[in-house]
Amino acid sequence: MTVTLKEYPQEELAAQPIGAWTGVACRLVVGALREQLAVEGLTQPHWWTLNHVAGGPGTWTRKALTARLAPWDDLGTDFEEVFDDLVARGWLTEDAGFMTLTEEGEAGRVRARERNLRVHEQVHEGVDTADFVTTINVLRRIVANLGGDGDLPG
Repeated sequence: MTVTLKEYPQEELAAQPIGAWTGVACRLVVGALREQLAVEGLTQPHWWTLNHVAGGPGTWTRKALTARLAPWDDLGTDFEEVFDDLVARGWLTEDAGFMTLTEEGEAGRVRARERNLRVHEQVHEGVDTADFVTTINVLRRIVANLGGDGDLPG
C-alpha cells in the first residue's frame, strides 16, 4: 500500500528540522520491528545476539558481545539476562565461554528475520533504492558531523 505524500517547495522542505523527522522515523521503524520481534517473544537485544552469534559461531563471549551491542541499546538492557534467556530456551549454547546457536535458535532467528523483512519492505515501499542510499549517506554524514561514528555497523 503506497501512501501518496503532499508535495512541498524545496525551500520549505530544506528548512524542516532533521531531528524531528529522524526522531519520528526512528520511533516508528523501531516500534514496528519491536512489535514483530515480540511475536516471537524476543527483544531487539535478543535479535542482535542471535544475528551476531549466527555470523560468528563459537567466536563470541558474553563480555565481547555485550561490549559490541551495548552502544546500540536504548533500553538499559541487562545482556546477561538476554543470554541466559536464550540459553534457557535452548536457542544458545556456550562451550568454554563461547556462544553458538542451536538448531532451535537458528529456526527462531530465521522466523524473526522474516518478520523483520516485512517491516523493511514496508519502510522501502515507494522509495527508490538510490534515494534510500542517499538518505543513509546523508544521515551518516550528519552523524559524523556531530562527532558520531558514521561507519556502518560491522
